Amino acid sequence: MKKIIIGVYNKSVILTYIGVIIAFLGMCLVKDNVNIAMACLVISGICDLFDGKIARMCKRTDKEKEFGIQIDSLADVVSFLVFPGIILSNICEYSLVTYIVGSLYLLAGITRLGWFNITTDGSTKYYNGLPVTYSALILPVFYVIFFKILKLEFIAGMILPLIYILIAILFILNIKIKKPTGVWYIIFSILAVITIFLLFC
Repeated sequence: MKKIIIGVYNKSVILTYIGVIIAFLGMCLVKDNVNIAMACLVISGICDLFDGKIARMCKRTDKEKEFGIQIDSLADVVSFLVFPGIILSNICEYSLVTYIVGSLYLLAGITRLGWFNITTDGSTKYYNGLPVTYSALILPVFYVIFFKILKLEFIAGMILPLIYILIAILFILNIKIKKPTGVWYIIFSILAVITIFLLFC
């Protein structure tokens, strides 16, 4: 029977979809509340951390597997490249420097994702370059430490673009980073919960 609606909508991709929706919510709220936006970024990161694990537990056709790979990368562009770029522009205000830094961050990120898609077979235990998902922890932790705990808003506002540049370089740097397995899922989850808690303290 011919499908009426294209795409895959089973539990193998539902967490990816949820992560994108939460990221979009963060984009809508960032101008009024950066804390909520950062929390949304963290939650999107957790969704991405576990979506692959859930997908591998599902029985899927080859086409469904390929769809999952593609939708995951497209979701990453929205959640961990465009969304952080919007956060940067709101914290540091719109300026030429912010525009340039945000553009470099975005270009490095999509380059990293494109290269990953054509070079990985899913069996490797290492990433080449920093996964874009890691920005969902690096940026909120930086924000919590400098803006919330140390309250160094002015200095942090000047340092933040440099953090984005560093992350962008790590995206495309040919370095091996071990994929999180086992206990690292627990560690990242605990760090995420602590970060969200500190965002609203």
